[in-house]
Amino acid sequence: MAHEKGKTAGYILGSGALYLLMLALTELNQNRVAGLILTALLGVAFWVLHHRMAEEKRRKKALLWLGWLLVFALFFAVTQPPVRPVPAVAGKDPQTTEIVTLADGQVRGVKTADGTVEVFAGIPYAKPPVGDLRWREPQDPEPWQGVLQADHFAPMSMQPVRGTLYQSLTRIVGYHDYRVSFTDNYRAPVSEDSLYVNVWRPANGGENLPVLVYIHGGSLQTGQPWYEDYSGEGLARQGVIVVNMGYRLGVFGYLADEELAAESPNGTTGNYGLLDQIKALTWVRDNAAAFGGDPTNVTLAGESAGAAAVSALCTSPLAAGLFQKAVLESSTVASVKPPHSFRLLDEALESGKTLKNKYRCATIAELRALPAAKLVGEAETQHHMTVDGYALTETPYESYRRGAHNETAALHGYNREESAAFILFDGADMKNYEKKVRGYFGDAADEVLALYPAGTNDEAARYWAEIWGAVFFDYPHYCYDRLAAANGIPVYEYHFEKENGRLGPWHSGEQVYLYGNIPPRSRLYDDRDRALSAEMTAYFVNFIKTGDPNGEGLPRWERNLTGVDLMNFGVTTGMAVERKEALYRILDRMDGWAA
Repeated sequence: MAHEKGKTAGYILGSGALYLLMLALTELNQNRVAGLILTALLGVAFWVLHHRMAEEKRRKKALLWLGWLLVFALFFAVTQPPVRPVPAVAGKDPQTTEIVTLADGQVRGVKTADGTVEVFAGIPYAKPPVGDLRWREPQDPEPWQGVLQADHFAPMSMQPVRGTLYQSLTRIVGYHDYRVSFTDNYRAPVSEDSLYVNVWRPANGGENLPVLVYIHGGSLQTGQPWYEDYSGEGLARQGVIVVNMGYRLGVFGYLADEELAAESPNGTTGNYGLLDQIKALTWVRDNAAAFGGDPTNVTLAGESAGAAAVSALCTSPLAAGLFQKAVLESSTVASVKPPHSFRLLDEALESGKTLKNKYRCATIAELRALPAAKLVGEAETQHHMTVDGYALTETPYESYRRGAHNETAALHGYNREESAAFILFDGADMKNYEKKVRGYFGDAADEVLALYPAGTNDEAARYWAEIWGAVFFDYPHYCYDRLAAANGIPVYEYHFEKENGRLGPWHSGEQVYLYGNIPPRSRLYDDRDRALSAEMTAYFVNFIKTGDPNGEGLPRWERNLTGVDLMNFGVTTGMAVERKEALYRILDRMDGWAA
């Protein structure tokens, strides 16, 4: 009797766990609601049939379990989330805006639920770079007739896309902010046709408002302009016009080839994504006033690879006059040898040659004939800006050395744990710590080991994370500080270290604070987080308006004149001193830095 009760309890637990797992997989994959309903009904049907077969042979029960799994797999497949555009604002039938007349036609946007912000999404700033326009400079958009309904974001640029299930697990494990919802059961589209801008503005209008243009990150391989952390909604509530854009990524944005250079009227190749960003800035110059913005008061901002792009645009002759101030979050390409997102033309051309050979294409025409889906996986090998002689005539380091730059003021900085996400599965312990340090620093390794003398596994992991983050993210900011100071550019640097229940001070963790987008009811943030966000946003808005972040009621943010004076954003807000300067001096010698 006890044995039978044990079998029954085991069956109930096993089938119940499997049932819940199926429902969870369906939700995490954002299957259509029909998938959840069918999965639920299937579980009930299995329960009934299994109960009726209680006296049958074990083999038939095994077949029933197998049938349950197979039918679930079928339901899972046929109810996959559909692909559809992402709405500019949440909710059904949002209130629409007045018509705005632009250089190429008229647009009508939508308002946020509280009516305080207007969003105009998916406005073309260039012709679709498809067919013969793949790997060409961006062309002027075609004017349109009638009123463009700018209520949905355009597709994200062509890129490798992780499965929906993977993305949901990332929200759970990495961001800790996954929400069960029946309104997100779809996938965002991906397309080569992605050269569109989005505009946020205060609904109460205004004239000559400051403009922020934002370039999203993603290693120049991935990313999209509608992510909630850097949504323009928070700044628009503070009286700022915010514009961001899609731009070509990966192989579509950064392939370099001699044949492409020869066919270009400007002799350029390898910088198509950068040229897209310049085209978007030109669009802002020509259309900002229509939204109430001041085209002579533009701040260009970016994070990670987006900041690397901003850094390059600060010395591009093509971007001169298109923006006045720069914001660089967690990256620059101002060092002698930028650690990511940048390479010299010879290396870029050689990489392009290798790609053509891989696909057995003798000409660019043959490569253009390949479907985008076949080439999209090459993002890892083709995601670097280059010195093409047109958009970039030399490295940014060389430009600053001779006093050539576009920005009149800069705000920039990095986070305490920039490396965390990148070395999550490749950290250090006492077994490999010294080997890792010697592998990167070579002859200078003894100096680094003396600065970071790990004696335990915890110390090895912590020290390697700090060293890795310094090399790839922090040190380039130190380089920018000194170049900017030498050119008389007012520079304000920050260090972000606030922990929270979400990303904390990891790479990109500061954005939700800086852009004023902490969700009002989120329990992942406490009162200090919200107060800190208010401070950071106030500094940001002041800088966007005037080029100086300081204002009434805020701790004084001093200019960084020496490369080591930082505003620290954490449990408290206040000036601090860069503590990694000794490591930076070693990197100076390795890179060949000249004062």
